[in-house]
Amino acid sequence: MRHRFQAEQWLPYPLEDVFRFFSDPANLPRLMPSWHKARIEAMKLVPPPNTATEVVAAGAGSRITISFRPFLFSPVRLRWEAEIADFAWNQHFSDLQRKGPFAYWLHRHSVQPSASNGPSGIGIHGTRVRDEITYQLPLGSLGNIVNRLFVKDQLRRTFAFRQARTIELLSRRRHAR
Repeated sequence: MRHRFQAEQWLPYPLEDVFRFFSDPANLPRLMPSWHKARIEAMKLVPPPNTATEVVAAGAGSRITISFRPFLFSPVRLRWEAEIADFAWNQHFSDLQRKGPFAYWLHRHSVQPSASNGPSGIGIHGTRVRDEITYQLPLGSLGNIVNRLFVKDQLRRTFAFRQARTIELLSRRRHAR
C-alpha cells in the first residue's frame, strides 16, 4: 500500500535562491540530522538545460547515491540511490528512489512565490516550499504496521528538522553575501 506525506514551509527568501539551494545536491546531507552521518557516495549530474556554468543543480536524469545511519548509534549504513525524474527551473523537481530501503519512493519538491504579513502587517515577499512524498514500504501488511508505528512519525520529525535547518542555512548564506 502506498502512503503519502506532505510538508509545507514559508521562507522569507527569493524563490530563485530557495530553488537553487534545494536543487544543489551538496545540500542534501546538510539537511539531515547529524546523527544520520549522511554523505554523498556517488553523483552523476545532468545539468538542467540553459544552466549557467557556475550553477550546481541536479537536472532530470541526474543520479545521486547517499549513505546514512537509519537510527541513532546504528552500526549499519543504508545506501540510497535516487534519480531526478523531472525538473523545471524555479518550479519543481522530483527524485525517485532507484535503490534503497523503500519499495517505492517519489519526492516532489515545489516552490512558488508567496507573501506573508510581517509584524507591522506589511506583506513580506518570500517562497512557499512544498514537499510531497509518495512511498511504500516492503513487507506488505507488516510494512503498513511499521509505517503507522514508526515511519510516519520519523518523516514528521525529519521534515521538522529539515525546515529548521533550511532557515539556518539560508540565513547564513544570505549574511555571507
